[in-house]
Amino acid sequence: MSEVLERSKELRNDHNVHYNCAQGVFIPFAERKGLTKEQAEGITANFGSGMRVGLTCGAITGGLMALGLYGADQPADSAEFFRRMRDLHEGRTSCHDLLAAEVHSPAEKKPHCDGMVYEAVEAVEEMLRERNIAY
Repeated sequence: MSEVLERSKELRNDHNVHYNCAQGVFIPFAERKGLTKEQAEGITANFGSGMRVGLTCGAITGGLMALGLYGADQPADSAEFFRRMRDLHEGRTSCHDLLAAEVHSPAEKKPHCDGMVYEAVEAVEEMLRERNIAY
């Protein structure tokens, strides 16, 4: 398991603080780039729960922010990341649609969202490696 994924899991499993999905993806990458956890937390605060209104999944927006932070910021990069995430979930990318299709009880929400976060972290790492970008 990568250090970034390990850190993401540590954040998502912290029962003292709720790190939203965007934070769970972005904070580990941001810390490696020199941002503080508090800075990264603030940047991503409004992106959890699909920008707090059920739109694009926070794990996806967090992944896009991480890619941009490391210079994978071209339209083709974001399109590729979206494609990878969409392919994992039958074309769904909105928080609302993902939860409606994949979560059938309140108890299933956290494991589902954790899975989205970890998939996004892995996709960002894979894309950075493919582009020979150190992180």
